Amino acid sequence: MQLHGKNFIGGTLSAEGENTFQARNPATCEPLEPRFHEARADEINRAAEMAALAFQERETRSAETTAELLEHIADEIDAIGQPLLDRAEAETGLPQGRLKMERGRTTGQLRMFAELVREGSWVDARIDRADPRRRPLPKPDLRRMLIPIGPVAIFGAGNFPLAFSVAGGDTASALAAGNPVIVKAHPAHPGTSEMTAVAIQKALAATGYPDDWFSMVHGVQNEVGQILVRHPGIQAVGFTGSLAGGRALFDTAASREVPIPVYAEMGSVNPVFLLPGALAERADEIATGLHASVTLGCGQFCTNPGLVIALAGDDLDRFLARLSECFAAGGPCTMLHGGILEAYEVGIEDLSAKPSVELLAHSAPEPAVGKTQAATALFVTDAEPFMNDAEMAEEVFGPSTLVVRCETAEQMLELACGLAGQLTATFHAGEADRSLLDSLRTVMEAKAGRLLFGGFPTGVEVCAAMHHGGPYPAASDPRSTSVGTAAVLRFARPVCYQDWPQDQLPAELQNHNSRGIMRQVDGVLTREDVAD
Repeated sequence: MQLHGKNFIGGTLSAEGENTFQARNPATCEPLEPRFHEARADEINRAAEMAALAFQERETRSAETTAELLEHIADEIDAIGQPLLDRAEAETGLPQGRLKMERGRTTGQLRMFAELVREGSWVDARIDRADPRRRPLPKPDLRRMLIPIGPVAIFGAGNFPLAFSVAGGDTASALAAGNPVIVKAHPAHPGTSEMTAVAIQKALAATGYPDDWFSMVHGVQNEVGQILVRHPGIQAVGFTGSLAGGRALFDTAASREVPIPVYAEMGSVNPVFLLPGALAERADEIATGLHASVTLGCGQFCTNPGLVIALAGDDLDRFLARLSECFAAGGPCTMLHGGILEAYEVGIEDLSAKPSVELLAHSAPEPAVGKTQAATALFVTDAEPFMNDAEMAEEVFGPSTLVVRCETAEQMLELACGLAGQLTATFHAGEADRSLLDSLRTVMEAKAGRLLFGGFPTGVEVCAAMHHGGPYPAASDPRSTSVGTAAVLRFARPVCYQDWPQDQLPAELQNHNSRGIMRQVDGVLTREDVAD
């Protein structure tokens, strides 16, 4: 596929801006052709206006048509074949095996949302029938369901060029809810983004959707995203990235004349609690697993375990010795782009400079000069200085982790109580740790979106039960998830119809349940028709 480097403004290619940029191969630092045109304000606004008009004038589309769109996008992505993987590898440095898995996740979640829409119960239909005999006032007929919210702005993530990018989970869930989408492509993988955008355009044409239902704009400057979020036609935002980036978009959306929701997943340190019984039973096994989790993908996952909390003692010393061996035996790894590497190096330099923090081990040999390589790093500190220095609890995005030694169980609980919101919290415990485990779990239920027993948090299953979010600053809204079928709820809103004629109600709310969906009728869940 020949890349053109232009913006997708509906069905029109546009390159009006003078500012251009190139992707770089992080493994070699070589620039990649072509040059990509940063979108101008008028191009961005035009895309938003077209999406808003398309939504306003939308035809009533069946759930089957929406499902077919999602499936066609998946099919078109698969049809690109090897060139998509090759370009993604060149732009990110990720290995082909990882990219194949990510492509499968991307198309798999598109098809998952297609099945969700086809089945239909996600609209949460609720019917309370009228009771004209009720006194002192008759009860009206009330029927409620979820409907699309309107044009959604999606920001591609830097660490997932496919699964959290142009056709990733945010886009899939927004389209599944029935909304137009405008994507701000991540500048680190613009070529991969362009190839995916073409796949979406083909799917729109094949299923009869208007071209204006999807746009994609490029940009290196933060202002590109700000212009998009400020446009009054945009009704919601999906974002995966840094706390600073997510908060900036959140503040912009809140300052609009009509504020809109921003669903931002912004990462966390994902604490791992190692309780005494677990360390006594399997310290070496946990150390090996932790090292693999910290360094997986060069640590560039928002669920990377960047904080380990344990009680001081011989078993912890044995664990640290084994973990140090693992870090020392590994080599440096290639990060996604220079900006991530720079931020990572600043983070580990700041930790290393703290008198109470010890650099226990790091990878060898040293990272190659002139390449986007990072050294892995293992740090250790004690609970008291950790709790007195908020900077130690901040995310260092990359292949490092900080182990905190606690003197007592009470100190471990105190430390847990002081943690900010997290995407995940992991617990390794033995039979004798039940009381402490119960106390820690109670604390972390209020602070994390996903609690793991055993294992490690890297790896997020895409399914109905997954919750990928958490209290601030892990996410802007702890009730929302960016992974799994519940993600569709972010981009829908409820509408209640009171005393409407049957033939003018949406099919999902009519007495005859033509779609066979699960509905709540007078407080009871059922798939049966409603009696006249």
